[in-house]
Amino acid sequence: MSRLYGDPIEVWTRDGEPAQFVWRDRLYLVRSVLDSWVIAREWWKTGEGDPGERRFWRVQAGPGREVGSYELRYDTAGDGWLLMRAWD
Repeated sequence: MSRLYGDPIEVWTRDGEPAQFVWRDRLYLVRSVLDSWVIAREWWKTGEGDPGERRFWRVQAGPGREVGSYELRYDTAGDGWLLMRAWD
């Protein structure tokens, strides 16, 4: 079962992929990238210039020994990261 969040997170990347992130004051180490995809933002829903895109990663990550699956999103137009979803 998954839960939706949409919480802002701080992410560190390595070779263009998330390597670790902080969510709710805990550091999560990314163990593996399960999937990634890109969705172009609709030009009519953005302001002037490049509408950017949303890049998604589904990762296995956790603080310490705990490991779970998480979906992270990076918005190129807003230069921000969100934790979108977590699986039990």
